[in-house]
Amino acid sequence: MKAAVYEGPRTVTVKDVPDAKIEHPCDIIVKITATNICGSDLHMYEGRTSFESGRTLGHENMGQVVKVGSAVRKVQVGEYVVLPFNIACGFCKQCERGLTNYCLTMQPEPALAGAAYGFADMGPYQGGQAELLRVPYGDFNALRLGEDAAERQTDYVMLADIFPTGYHATEMAHVKPGDQTIVFGAGPVGLMATYSALLKGAGRVWTADHQPDRLRKAEEIGAIPINTAEQNPAEVVKEATLGLGADNGCECVGYQAHDPQGHEDASLTLNGLIDSVRFTGDIGVVGVFLPQDPGGAEAQGELEAQGKVPIDFGMMWFKGQHMGTGQAPVKKYNRALRDLIAGGKAKPSFVVSHELSLDEAPTAYEHFDARDEGWTKVVLHPNGHGNGHKR
Repeated sequence: MKAAVYEGPRTVTVKDVPDAKIEHPCDIIVKITATNICGSDLHMYEGRTSFESGRTLGHENMGQVVKVGSAVRKVQVGEYVVLPFNIACGFCKQCERGLTNYCLTMQPEPALAGAAYGFADMGPYQGGQAELLRVPYGDFNALRLGEDAAERQTDYVMLADIFPTGYHATEMAHVKPGDQTIVFGAGPVGLMATYSALLKGAGRVWTADHQPDRLRKAEEIGAIPINTAEQNPAEVVKEATLGLGADNGCECVGYQAHDPQGHEDASLTLNGLIDSVRFTGDIGVVGVFLPQDPGGAEAQGELEAQGKVPIDFGMMWFKGQHMGTGQAPVKKYNRALRDLIAGGKAKPSFVVSHELSLDEAPTAYEHFDARDEGWTKVVLHPNGHGNGHKR
């Protein structure tokens, strides 16, 4: 089968690899029909993680079931399914608590928790930017889709990661109807957090970034854009709220946050939120922060390379703010979000700028990594249907 394989910093090649196969009676094999390039993939693509050369990328996947293991009882061959990026067992202590993002069974390192497809430090599992994908514990992990799955793939594939992740940011920030919310980052996850806050009935949502094309997307769905190259988000929000600040905020950028001039500062968005959110407000952090950053010493400093970020904790403490962090437990949200899509209440595909074939993955990574104008979200179709620009 063909797959997009990481060969080293900023090098992805599409090549033949061994076919995915059943390795456990609970496995299923999915023919991937849609798989996204994620902002988290770029951390690995740029060599800023411990991701090993030779592994297949891709943790945002959906497709059609083509084979099931002997112990699979629910999922059937021929069904369309979307796959949470979290690989979970369903029966460990964490999974029983709904924390499938920190599964203890699927993570082979006893001192760690959590597993994912094609992701650094989250197990040996291959990614889904390939023609086929092995899905462990298919009955638990696969979310079955309805009759409209094939024609609405660009909506449903967002349930693998970014839609639930953006929603998770708003959950940790306790966004409620009528709230005033600020989102730092207008990449795909930031746009999904913005969208989720609006779906929840937030009265006013600001989205801060310095990429004009992404800010236009935020404005199109009803947010107030803040171009950080021209304005200070905290000042904008405070001016609109009698100096108090937003009720809550979401961090959707991560440890490679940088200013409009390209200078990295892992504390940039965190401190921006501490400044922007009111006393006793809530902050949800879903942007990726890691304890080791192989490229961090050169880009920012030795402390940042160890995941030690100099945030304004004194101000955060003084303001009595609360901060929630971590990857999203996708299964906690994906069924309800699926039903919003199926019922016509949500259309997360608004973020998609390009639908491409798997063979175009190397070029797509280059453009997406460079934040080129118009490249807001790329969907790859390993088994056909790539059609270039979506809009």
